[in-house]
Amino acid sequence: MIRKKKIGSQRRIYYIKKDFQFRFIFKFCLLVLAGGLVSTGILSFFSKGTLTSTFDNSRLVIEKTSIAILPAVVYTNLITLVLITVATVAVTLLVSHKLAGPMFRFEADLKMIGEGELTKKVRLRKEDQLKDLVGSLNDMTASLHGKVADIRSHIRQARDFASETENAGAIGERLDAVLKDIDDKFIL
Repeated sequence: MIRKKKIGSQRRIYYIKKDFQFRFIFKFCLLVLAGGLVSTGILSFFSKGTLTSTFDNSRLVIEKTSIAILPAVVYTNLITLVLITVATVAVTLLVSHKLAGPMFRFEADLKMIGEGELTKKVRLRKEDQLKDLVGSLNDMTASLHGKVADIRSHIRQARDFASETENAGAIGERLDAVLKDIDDKFIL
């Protein structure tokens, strides 16, 4: 069976959280640069005390190995750095995209939940990371929804009970004000 991919489910913008993604990519590239510098240092250390003979314009030249190979090592490291940086940018952009997308979604959904919309469910695409966190957030929201609904129910019961007492008007008005306050602050 061939599955058709939903057109609306594919994220087309890869820079979602630009600051986060840029710092992520930049740190990864710095790590690659540090690796090149470390490998150059290790090569120089192990070639210390050795001599290399080369022909330069038909003349035999004998010099320290670290000096003789330095230009080749620098060019090799620069070329490697450029190629690895391009590959690193592509890979980290795709990987960070799978994290930044859910973070963007979480921020928007948590803002709505924070404003009192306790019916909100956080949803992610199948390929996104942090699915366990989504389950926990949805469980938390459902739990809060249930607790606030229970409080509303208890207040209504108290209001109904208070209507049978002598101060029914004042108590009922106060309980109605509490219910209105809950309804204004939460979407249940």
